Parts: sequence; C-alpha cells; structure tokens
Amino acid sequence: MNTMQEAFGKFQRYLRESYLEMKSVVWPSRKQTISHTILVILFSVAIAVFLGSLDILFTYLLQTLIIK
Repeated sequence: MNTMQEAFGKFQRYLRESYLEMKSVVWPSRKQTISHTILVILFSVAIAVFLGSLDILFTYLLQTLIIK
C-alpha cells in the first residue's frame, strides 16, 4: 500500500509542477499564430512544387535517355 501512496504522491507532484510550468509559458498572439501558420503552408507548397518538378524532370530524363 505504501508504494501505491508514493506513486500517487509522485503523480500529484507531476501535475502540480506541470501546472506551474504551463503558467510560465509565453503563448504567441493570434496574429503571430496566423502568420506562422501561413508561412508553414507556403513553405510546404514550395517544397511540394520543387519536389514535383524534380520528379517530372527525372521521369522525362529516364524515359528519353534510358528507356528509348
């Protein structure tokens, strides 16, 4: 039973420390969140276009130089 109480005490301590840590977090503003989200989306689209272009290029090269 003693180990059960120790485990529960550790869990309570963890929750208390987690709560205190979350209070000290500086959260981004709504404007920052929106701008960072847009930046990530644009970067992802740019990388997708780049990789898609490489795929098309390599497919073309493979078909014209190696297969024919």
